[in-house]
Amino acid sequence: MKHLLKLMDLTTEEITEVLNLADQLKYEQKHGIEHPHLKGKTLGLVFEKESTRTRVSFEVGMYQLGGLAIFLSSKDLQSVRGEPAKDTARVLSRYLDGIMIRACDQKEAEILAEYSDVPVINGLTDLAHPCQVLADLMTVREYKGSLEGLKACFIGDGHNMMNSTIVGCLKMGMKVAAACPAGYEPAPQVLEFAKSHANFLLTHSPEEAVKDADVVATDVWVSMGQEAELDARKEIFSAYQVNQSLLSLAKPDVIVQHCLPAHRGEEISEQVLEAHAAEIFDEAENRLHAQKAVLVKLLTQNK
Repeated sequence: MKHLLKLMDLTTEEITEVLNLADQLKYEQKHGIEHPHLKGKTLGLVFEKESTRTRVSFEVGMYQLGGLAIFLSSKDLQSVRGEPAKDTARVLSRYLDGIMIRACDQKEAEILAEYSDVPVINGLTDLAHPCQVLADLMTVREYKGSLEGLKACFIGDGHNMMNSTIVGCLKMGMKVAAACPAGYEPAPQVLEFAKSHANFLLTHSPEEAVKDADVVATDVWVSMGQEAELDARKEIFSAYQVNQSLLSLAKPDVIVQHCLPAHRGEEISEQVLEAHAAEIFDEAENRLHAQKAVLVKLLTQNK
């Protein structure tokens, strides 16, 4: 595990190690046990997109681990004046012990990793959101005790969250059903990975996907940068809302996951979000613990 660019790059064992360490770090944080594993380490946070959870969780995580996080928006870097990503990577890796990037294009993260001498972490791209899904898996394991054999269902757009949910859950031995409108399917490389798993279903029917699910996940219909498609997407996705009627087809003890921010009344109803607020906001908190585990794994691997 040299970088974290997408979950497809990790083995089941590596994901399990991250989840186990995340559990340990969460326990220690809750019980006031200091864990300065990254004392003297510095993480650069490169943001091309806005953020609440990603920025705060990485900054707080580095502080709790004894290190320092430096926020770098796209306007703070010479890339705004045309410096290529490969040169930015070469320079930043001379100063930093790790780089987190939240970018529009997966290619940006891949280039950084190719030319960087330090670990690169994907904090969200158009293709993948690995840190979020590690937090999701951590949360499901907390609520259900284990992951193997559970059925996860994702309802909505076949974008980064659906991509990473499919890969992460399949790697952990879960059954996965994904429902999206025609033309909004997951990335081809994700479908290529998933087709080798008998426990994967892609459908245009939310009802078919959610049947007997242990976990139901969703995300916004309109991601950052897609605002011009707002009206069209609302109409296309109108049948893909996670509401009480749809959720009644899942198992009685189903848990709901949403990476937030949520648009109540669109991809998820107010009633469902509030009824499942406990696990949704545990999921949000677990971004902190899961990312701390990733940071410890990556930034101490040369010791």
